[in-house]
Amino acid sequence: MSFLGARGRLEAELVPGAGYEVDLLDLSGIDRKNPVKAARAAAQAAAAIPRAGKLIRGRGADAVIGGGGFVAGPAGVAARRLKLPLVLTEADRHLGLANRLLAKRANRVCLAFPIEGLEGPNVRITGRPVGRAVLTADRERARERFGIAGDARCLLVMGGSQGARSINFAAIEALAERPGRDFDVIHVSGSRDHAEIQGRLEEAPHGDRYTLLEYEPDMGDGIVASDLALARSGASVFELAALGRAAVLVPYPYATGDHQTANADWMVEAGAAVVVSDADLDADRLLSEVGSILGDPDRLAGMSRASKSLARPNAAAEVAEEVMGLIGEGP
Repeated sequence: MSFLGARGRLEAELVPGAGYEVDLLDLSGIDRKNPVKAARAAAQAAAAIPRAGKLIRGRGADAVIGGGGFVAGPAGVAARRLKLPLVLTEADRHLGLANRLLAKRANRVCLAFPIEGLEGPNVRITGRPVGRAVLTADRERARERFGIAGDARCLLVMGGSQGARSINFAAIEALAERPGRDFDVIHVSGSRDHAEIQGRLEEAPHGDRYTLLEYEPDMGDGIVASDLALARSGASVFELAALGRAAVLVPYPYATGDHQTANADWMVEAGAAVVVSDADLDADRLLSEVGSILGDPDRLAGMSRASKSLARPNAAAEVAEEVMGLIGEGP
């Protein structure tokens, strides 16, 4: 197995770091607010199709899996030109541009959630695969790592690899600079705000029982050590569900198609989460939402059960089954 990514993107570091080979294309995301940049990105994507085809042939690929995003477009078109099986995966409740363009040409479309209007013999609801490190995370070991007592309550704060500015600063103010907190905190700030958050934590009068991390390669330990998460609502909602964690979700307001709100609604509808809009999040609102859940054991337990009911632990195996079945069918 090998990967196809974009030069200058995070996968250029993460994929080799995980022990896999990666080929890189010169591509840019489509800026919907800038027609000139959007046209340039579209031209790059068109020019990348032959290059993607050459790389796919060079790897001797038997099938191509598209995960959405701007690399998936050229790779998917190249796969169909090469008459290779094409399997698309969609992690959100909104079909991204590349997947929308390729869905009718794909052999299979594996969805994390049902999407209204998208159905047919090539569509399957698999859930979103989560990493083995999440599925096998051990609570006792993780709590020992973070120095959290076995009977203590713990909040996980996270906002993605770059972090979420509104979450980061509401959290440090509410949970380290104000008195009254009676639970542990694991805060994964992301790289952008880390230095500033670290400086504020060092000066905070109530910074005890507060673990600040810049980046965590997988969130298994943080999720399993916690009882409640404060987070965005991207792909992490499936990681939270896998381990049965209740959540206070703050959808990223500028996500394409507002898909993070749709993802959050999935957990809310099940009773596993509450949603706070990014514009409404501040230290007072954070304390109110988090305190009311952690302070009510029955409510927390009910939300946790609801979250676990959403888990799809076999998602990766189901997607792999689709791929291998298509390879077995031959050209």
